[in-house]
Amino acid sequence: MARLADYFVLVGYDHDKRGSGDGQGRILQRFPEKEWEDNPFPEGIQLFCQPGGWQLVLERKSPNFLVAVLTDINSERHYCACFTFWEAVESSQPQQNHANVTEEEDSKFIQAPQLFAPKSLVLVSQLDHTEVFRNCLGLIYTIYIDCLDFPLETVIGNLLTCIIPITGGSQRTITLGAGDRQVIQTPINDALPVTGCSVALFLKQLGINNVLDLFCAALTEHKILFLSSSYQRLTEACRALLALMFPLKYSFTYIPILPAQLIEVLCSPTPFIIGIHSSFRADMQDLLDVIVADLDGGTVVIPECIHISVLPEPYLIQTQTALCMVLDPELEYADYAFPPSSLSASSMKFQDKEIRAVFLHLFAQLFQGYRWSLQIIRVHPEPVIRFHKVAFLAQRILLDDDFLIKVLDGMAFAGFVSERGSPYRSCDLFDELVANDIERIRAEEGNPQKVLKHIKEISEKLHRNENPYPAVAMHKIQKPTEGSHLRLQRSTFPQLDEGMVQWFIDQATAKLKNVPPAVKVEMKCIVPMGPPSAAVIDRNGIVLANSARRLEVVRNCITYIFENKLLEAKKLLPAMLRALKGRAARQCLTQELNLHVLQNRAVLDHQQFDYVVRMMNCALQDCTPLDEHLVAATLLPLVTAFCRKLGSGVTQFAYSCVQEHLVWTNLQFWEAMFYNDVQHHIRALYLEMECDHLTETGSVNGEREQKSALGVAAEQLRLWPTYSKEKQQELIDKEESTVYSQAIHYGNRLTYLLLPLDTSKNRLLRSTAIGDMESVSNSFVTNSIAGSVAESYDTESGFEDAETSDVANSVVRFINRFVDKVCTESGVSSDHLKALHANLPDIVQMHIETLDAVHRESKRLPPIQKPKLLRPSLLIGEDLVMEGLRVFLEPDGREESMGGSVGGPTILPAEGAIFLTTYRIIFKGVPTETLAGEQTVIRSFPVASFTKDKRISPHLRAEQEPQDRLQLRSSTFQLMKIAFDEEVGSEMVELFRKHIHKLRYPQYVHSSFAFTVGQSVKQVMEPKQKEKNPSLRTMSKNIMKNAKKTIGRQYVTRKKFTPPTLDQRGIPAHGDNLDQISVSEEVEQSALTLSSTIRSSDKSTMSHMIERACCRDYQRLGLGTLSNSLTRSKNEPFRITTVNRMYGVCRSYPSLLIIPQTIQDSTMQRISRCYRQNRFPVVCWKNSRTKSVLLRSAGLHGKSVVGFFKSQNAPTAGPSQTDSTSLEQEKYLQAVINSMPHYADTGGRNTLSGFTSAHMHSSGKWGSIRGSGRLSAYSLNSDVGIRLAGKETLSLQANGGPSDAHYFRQQRAGLYIIGDKSQLKGAKQDPLQQWEVVPIEIFDVRQVKNSFKKLMKACVPSSACTESNTSYYHSLEESDWLSQLHKLLQVSVLVVELLDNGSSVLISLEDGWDVTTQVVSLVQLLSDQHYRTLEGFRLLVEKEWLSFGHRFSHRGAQTMASQSSGFTPVFLQFLDCVHQIHLQFPMEFEFSQYYLKFLAYHYVSNRFRTFLLDSDHERIELGLMYEEKGEKKSQHIYKSVWDYIDRLSKKTPIFFNYLYAPEDGEVLRPYGNISNMKVWDYYTHETLSEGPPYDWELVYGRREQVDDGERMDTMAPQTHRKIVWPCYDNQNKTEPDAISKLLEEMQMLECELGQVPGKWKETWDKIKTTQRTESMQEGKHLSSSSLLISSSLSHHRRSQCVYLHEAAVGSTLNLSLDTDSSATSTPSSGIMGRKSTSTLYSQFQTSESEHRSYEGILYKRGALLKAWKSRWFVLDKTKHQLRYYDSKSDIDVKGIVDLAEVESVTLGTVAMGAPKNIEEKAFFDLKTTKRVYNFCAQDCQSAQQWIDKIQSCLSDA
Repeated sequence: MARLADYFVLVGYDHDKRGSGDGQGRILQRFPEKEWEDNPFPEGIQLFCQPGGWQLVLERKSPNFLVAVLTDINSERHYCACFTFWEAVESSQPQQNHANVTEEEDSKFIQAPQLFAPKSLVLVSQLDHTEVFRNCLGLIYTIYIDCLDFPLETVIGNLLTCIIPITGGSQRTITLGAGDRQVIQTPINDALPVTGCSVALFLKQLGINNVLDLFCAALTEHKILFLSSSYQRLTEACRALLALMFPLKYSFTYIPILPAQLIEVLCSPTPFIIGIHSSFRADMQDLLDVIVADLDGGTVVIPECIHISVLPEPYLIQTQTALCMVLDPELEYADYAFPPSSLSASSMKFQDKEIRAVFLHLFAQLFQGYRWSLQIIRVHPEPVIRFHKVAFLAQRILLDDDFLIKVLDGMAFAGFVSERGSPYRSCDLFDELVANDIERIRAEEGNPQKVLKHIKEISEKLHRNENPYPAVAMHKIQKPTEGSHLRLQRSTFPQLDEGMVQWFIDQATAKLKNVPPAVKVEMKCIVPMGPPSAAVIDRNGIVLANSARRLEVVRNCITYIFENKLLEAKKLLPAMLRALKGRAARQCLTQELNLHVLQNRAVLDHQQFDYVVRMMNCALQDCTPLDEHLVAATLLPLVTAFCRKLGSGVTQFAYSCVQEHLVWTNLQFWEAMFYNDVQHHIRALYLEMECDHLTETGSVNGEREQKSALGVAAEQLRLWPTYSKEKQQELIDKEESTVYSQAIHYGNRLTYLLLPLDTSKNRLLRSTAIGDMESVSNSFVTNSIAGSVAESYDTESGFEDAETSDVANSVVRFINRFVDKVCTESGVSSDHLKALHANLPDIVQMHIETLDAVHRESKRLPPIQKPKLLRPSLLIGEDLVMEGLRVFLEPDGREESMGGSVGGPTILPAEGAIFLTTYRIIFKGVPTETLAGEQTVIRSFPVASFTKDKRISPHLRAEQEPQDRLQLRSSTFQLMKIAFDEEVGSEMVELFRKHIHKLRYPQYVHSSFAFTVGQSVKQVMEPKQKEKNPSLRTMSKNIMKNAKKTIGRQYVTRKKFTPPTLDQRGIPAHGDNLDQISVSEEVEQSALTLSSTIRSSDKSTMSHMIERACCRDYQRLGLGTLSNSLTRSKNEPFRITTVNRMYGVCRSYPSLLIIPQTIQDSTMQRISRCYRQNRFPVVCWKNSRTKSVLLRSAGLHGKSVVGFFKSQNAPTAGPSQTDSTSLEQEKYLQAVINSMPHYADTGGRNTLSGFTSAHMHSSGKWGSIRGSGRLSAYSLNSDVGIRLAGKETLSLQANGGPSDAHYFRQQRAGLYIIGDKSQLKGAKQDPLQQWEVVPIEIFDVRQVKNSFKKLMKACVPSSACTESNTSYYHSLEESDWLSQLHKLLQVSVLVVELLDNGSSVLISLEDGWDVTTQVVSLVQLLSDQHYRTLEGFRLLVEKEWLSFGHRFSHRGAQTMASQSSGFTPVFLQFLDCVHQIHLQFPMEFEFSQYYLKFLAYHYVSNRFRTFLLDSDHERIELGLMYEEKGEKKSQHIYKSVWDYIDRLSKKTPIFFNYLYAPEDGEVLRPYGNISNMKVWDYYTHETLSEGPPYDWELVYGRREQVDDGERMDTMAPQTHRKIVWPCYDNQNKTEPDAISKLLEEMQMLECELGQVPGKWKETWDKIKTTQRTESMQEGKHLSSSSLLISSSLSHHRRSQCVYLHEAAVGSTLNLSLDTDSSATSTPSSGIMGRKSTSTLYSQFQTSESEHRSYEGILYKRGALLKAWKSRWFVLDKTKHQLRYYDSKSDIDVKGIVDLAEVESVTLGTVAMGAPKNIEEKAFFDLKTTKRVYNFCAQDCQSAQQWIDKIQSCLSDA
C-alpha cells in the first residue's frame, strides 16, 4: 500500500521578483507543510511547473497538464503532475516595469492592457498514475472555476490521505468528496513497466529504424535528447524508451522535461536521456556527442563522431521483421491478388504490448543462458554474485561483437546482475521466457509466422498484467464547462485553509496507526536456470570443432609420452602441435593430461617433462589474456602437478617453464579463476551438510551431484529464516574461512606463475606488459590489465618505482592488489585481510629460495641436443667472415614452403645456422618438422645484392623466445626471416649486421668480392688504398700520359661550358685532372686523322681498341673500319672517329665512335656541349636492308632545345654561339639523313612522302610463333608523340597488333628524334626540317626504383596476406612493373617499325645511359638476329651497356658513396623485356631462359668484374679493360662472366635453347600488352634444397661428386622413384628435359665403351644435320614423334609447335602438332629415340641420399615376438641415426636407433629363428642404453662393413 499523492503544491507567479528578464515562480502553499519521513519534498519544483519559464501573457490560455520526473539523491523518481491555468493580474500591481509592457511617455491617460499570470496545481507522488493525477487536478480546477459547492480543503485532504495498493492486479475505487468516482487498476506484477499506449505512439512518431538506433544508443550509454513542442509527448517518449529496455533499468540522468533555465545540463559528460521543448532548439550549443530525436518531425540526427553499435545479426533483421509484422500486418499480403479480409492492425493499446513483446523476445535471445555464467561467491549473510562475462561471450561466439560487449560492460547490466542474479527471489515474465521459452525461440527462428504467434502470446501476458479485469466501474469526473477559462473571474484561486487540510491528514494518519501493517506477500521461488547457451551453438554448428582424427592424434601422442614410447610420440608431435590450434584439441589435451595426475602430483622423466611442457606452451600461446576458451584455467592446476626431479630434494614443476604468456599477468583472469574455485568450494560445503542430513533418508547421491551452485545457494536462502542465530553465524564463519583459504591458495598460485625461474630477471617489469589498471570488478570490465602487476594495493596509478623495484616487491604488490580486490568483494574480515598481507612477503621469499635451488640444478642438466650445424659448400676463393650463428629460418609470405595450397611437407621453419662469407649470406639447416627433417634447407644470396635489413618484433615460440629477429632482403628476390637462438648474444647479432653492411658497401669498388676473391678475410674486411695492384696503377698513368701527348699541350684549354658532373664515385682520384681537359674548337682536321693520332707508343693501346666488342660489331655492320693508312674510302657514309680515344670529350662514352663521314671531329666537340653529360649523338646500328641507322645520345640541355628547333630562315640580329651550335647540329642530322640511299640525291624537303604499302611488307612477324602472314607495320599517325604519351590511343587488335596496315602518313621524315616530352614541352616543329621530333612520356629511374621495391614485396612478401588489398595480384598491379615493361616494348617496336621502313631514329632520352640504353638494346635485339645468339647477345651487352657507360656501380649502389642513391635495376628491366620476347619467340633465340636468369643474378652478385664500375674510362683507370695477356689466370677463378659462360657452355648445354631454329632476316615484333606478359619466374622461384642455381659449381659440381660416391658405396640400383617438392627441389635437375637426358646418357654410354666422350654441341649439330639430310631425302616433314625441329620449317608449321618452358637447366622438348605426319613413325636416329613415360618416371632419385652415409639390407630380430624380418637400413652420419624401412622404396621410417645411445657394436651369435644358410660371422649385436638389437647381414663381409661404418660414426661423434 502507498499514498496516491505525497504532496499538493500551489505554485504561482512571483510578482515581487519580476524585472527586465524572465519571471520566476514561487510556492504559494504546500500540503502537508511537514515533510514525510519516508519521502522528503523535492526542491526546485517551481522550475518544472513552467519548463519554458514564468512569463506574463496578454491573453488567457487554455489550461494544460504535464508530468515531470524528478530523481532524488537516492535514485528514487518523483512524478510531478502539473496542472497550469492563467489568472488575471490585479490592476493595482504596477505594470510598466515588466518586459511584456511597452511604456510610452505620451500615453499617460491610455489604460494599460490586461495581463495574465500562470498558476500551477502540482501533485507529487512516487506512483506513476498519469490519468488519475489529471482527473484529480482537473476536478480541483473545476470546483474553482465553476464555483461548485464543494470545499477545496476537503477534496485536497481526501486526495492526500488516499491509500492504494501498488501491485496485485486489484481495482480500487476512490472518491475525493466532490461527487466523483475513479477506478485505479494496479498491475499484477509491478516489476513490469506500465506503458498504456506510449510505446506504440513512440514507434508511430519515429519509425522502426530510428527507434532501434535510439534503443541501441541507450543500451550502449550514449547521450539522447528528445525534441517536441508537447511536454507530455516528451514524457511519454522517455517512458517508452525505458520500457523497451526492460529487463534492464536505466541508471543515468533521466529528465523527460528539462526546464529552459537548466539547459546547461546538456553539456554533462555522463550519458543521459533528456527531453526539451522544440522552441529551445536554437538556444542549444553545438552538441557534438548528443543524439537528437525530433518527435514531431520523426527524425534522429546522429553526429559523425558517434558510432552506435548495432544489434548483432541475425537479431537485427529478425527484430526489424517482427516490428514490421506488428505495425503493418497488411504488408505481408499487400501483393496478394486476394488478400485476407479480416486483416487489420491491433488497437493502440494492444499494439503497444506487441511492440514491447518484440523487444522482450529480443532480450531473451541476447541473454539466453546468462544464469550459467553467474558465479556465487557468498550465500550468507547476503548473496554475493558475479557475472563471468568472458565465459558468456565465448559460449555465444560473440567475443568480437561490439554491441553485446558494451551492453555487458554497462551500468544497466550491472544492476541487472545485482537485481536478478539471486537464485531465490520472485520471478517475472522475463525469467519465464529465459527459463522455459528458449527452446521454442530457437525452434521458431526463420519462421516469421511462428515468431509472430509467440509475440502475440507474450503481448497478451503484458496486457493482462496492466488490465487483469474488464473495467466494470465507470469513471465519474466533473469537468469545467466549455470556455470557462475565458470568463472574467471575480477572484484568483483562493487561499486554502491549511489547518483544515492538516486536520484531514492527521485523522487519516491516526486511523492508519490502529490498522495492523499490511505485509506484502513475496512469492519467492528458486529461479530456474534455463538451457545453457552452448546447446544452441552446437546445434547451429557455429563452433568449428576439430575432426575426430585430430583428437585421436592428441590422445595417441599423450599416451605414447606416458608409456615412454618417445619415438612414436616424436613422430606425432608436429601433427599434434598443429591440431592444438583448434579449441576442441586444446580442451582434449587438458582432459587427457588430467587423467595422468595422481593425488595432485605426476613425476615425469626429463624427456616426458619436455614434451608435456612443449604441449602446454603450444596450447597457451594462442590464448588471449582473457582466456575466453578456459584453456589456461584448466591448465592452471596441471602446471602445479607435473614435475621432474632434478636432484636430491629438488623438484622442478611445469609452472616454471610456462610463464611466458600474458594470461598469467592479467588480473581479470585470476579474479575469474578465484571466484570459480570459491563457488566450487561453497557448493561443496553445503552439499556436504545436506549429505549429512540425507544419509538417514537414503537419498541418491546422483541427485546431489546434479545440483548447480546456484541451486544449492537457492535452497540455503530458502532455509535461512528457519535457522537459529547460532546456526546462521556458524554458516557465515564457514563461508568466510572458505574464501580466506582460497585467497591463501591463490596467493601461492600467483607466486608460482609470476616469479621467474631466474629471479634476477623480472619478467613483470617489461615495458610491453605494463598497462592501465581499473579498480572495478572483473565482472563488467574487460580491458586488458596485463602487466599492471607491481601496483600496491593502496595506490591507483600503478607502480611508480618499476625501474628500481626488484622481483619480490613487484610480485608482492601484484598479489596484494589481487587479494584486496577479491577479499573485499567476498566479505572477508579486515583481520583476516591484514593477516594475509602480512604473510605474503614470507610466501614469496620462501618460493624465491626454492627457485634458486631449482635454477641451480637445472643448469647442471645436460644441454638439449640441438641439430648439428651443417657447413655450407663454398666457391674457390670464397672465405667465411663469420662462423655459423645458430638461428631459426622462419616462414615468410610464400606459402609453398609451408605446404600451403600446393601441398607437400612443411619445410619452414628450419633450424640451422647463418653464415657470412666474402661472397654470400647463407642459411643451412634442417626443417623443424619431423616428417621433413631428412631434408637440407639452404637459402642464400650474394652480399652485394643485399638491400635492406630490419629488426622484427619478438614472437613467442612454443619452445622458447629467441632474443633477436632480423629480416634480410635481397635484390635477387630473396628474403630471410631469421630468429637467433638464445645462445647467440645480442652483441654477436650486432656484429653480424655490421659485417654485412661493411661487405655490402665497401669504401672502394676494388674492395668487392670480384677483386678480393682469394684474399684473406682480414684483407677483405680492412682494405687499404695502397694495396691496389701496382701494375694497374702504372698502366693507368701511362694511358693518361699518352692522352696528353696525343692531344698536344697546345690544344689544352679550360672548358668554356661545364656539363653536369657525374656523382662522386668511391675510386682513387688520380685521374681527376682530366675533368678539366678539353679539345680546343680550332683543332685542325689533320690533327685528328688516323695517321697523326696513332703513334708508335700507342700501337698496343690501339690493338686493344680494335679488339673491343663495339669495333667488331661496327665492322660486321659495315659502319667503318679502323686502319693505319689514309686510304680509307671517302664513299663510306660513316667513319670511326677517335676523338674520344682518351675520353677527353665524354667520359662515359667508348673510345671509338661512329659518326657521319662529312662531320669533323672538332664539330663533334662543340656539339657535345649541347647534350647532357656530353653524350652527343652517335650511330650504334645500321639496318642492312633499308640502310637506316639507329643513333643514341643523351637529352639536350634546357637552353639547347630552343636553338635546336629554330628555323633556318628566321631573322636573327647576328651570329651567336647558340646559333652556330644549332647550325652544326642541323648539319650533323642532315648528314645522317643524307647517308641513306633514299635521301642522298633528293633535294628540298623530303619527308618520305612516296612510301606506299608496298614498302611496308617486311620479313618480320607479330607475336611469337603463332602467326606469320600478317602485315608488320606499327601504328604511327601524324603525331606519334601524342599517341605514345597516352593522349590518343589507336584501336589495336585483340592480340596487341595494329588495326590497320595503311597507317603511315604519306609524308614521312628521314630522321625521327625520340625525346622526353617534358624536355621538349613548348617546342614547335619547323616544317622545313627533314627530321621530326617525337616527344614521349617515359618513366624515370625513381619510378623504376619504387616499382622494383613494390615488385619485391609482391613476389617475396614478408608475411602471408590477410586482406584483399594485400594479395599477390593486387600488389603486382600496384608495382607498375609490367606497365613499365609495356612502355619499353611499345617504344622499341615503334622504333623497329621506323627503321624497317627506311627512317633513321635518334633515341635522345634522359642522360642517355638508362632508358636510352634499354630502348636501343631492345631495338637491335628485335631487328638483328645476330644479337639473339649467345655471342651476339654478349656483344650487344658489352657494346650498349658496358662501353656506352650504363652506371652499373651507381645504379647498383656498389660502394659506400652510392649507398644513398639506392638500388635501381635498369639492366634487370631490360632482361625482363628480353624474357617476355623470348616467351613469344622461343625459336628465335640461341640462348635459354636460364641464360637470362644467370645474367640477372650475377650482374648484382659481384662475383665477376664484368658489371662493375660505370664506364670504360673507370675500368681503364683500374686496369680492368686490358688485362695483360701474360697474366696467369687461376683455373677456377674467372674475372669475366663471359669467360665463365664460354667455359660452361662447352661442358654442358645449360645455356643452349634446343628450340633454336631462326629464319634469316627475321624482325620480331612482340605484343606489348600487359595481358600478353607473364611474371618472370626468376622473381618467384626458389630451390631450398641447394640455394640459387646460378653458381654452377655449388649445385651441379656437388651433385656429380655425390652421385659418384653413391655408386661406389651402395649396391642400390641407379634409378628409383623420387618425390619432387615445390619450392624445394630443382625440378630441371631432378627431372631434366628429354634432349638433355639423352645427351647425358650418350656420354655415359661412350664412357662405358671406353671411348672419349664427345662434346655435346658437336653431337647435337651432327644429329641435327643428319636428321635434316634424311628429311630432305624423304621429301617430307619430320614425323610427329621427332625430337628436333628443323629451321627449314614453314611459318605455318612453326606456329603449331608446342614448346615447354625451361626453368634452370637445359631446354625443352619440342613436339609438332602437325596432324599430317604419322603418329607411329620412329626417329631416324636410334640413339635419340624417345623413352616411354614409365622409363622417364624411373629416373627419379631421392634427395635423402645426402644423408645416407651407408645403406643396405639387414635382418633384424623383433623385440617382442623375437621374429627375424628383412629391413632396409640407412646409416645417417649427419643426424647420427640408424633408420630402417620396410623396403628401399619405402619413405615411411619404421624405427630409429639414436647413435648417441649406442654403447657397443660386437659380433653376435646364431639365434633361434635366424635366416638359414647364413654363416655365424654375419651376425652382430648393437647395444644401446635401452636394449640390445640383433642384426644379421647377408654375409660376413657385409656384417664387417656395417660394424666398421657404425663404429666410424661413433668415433666421429
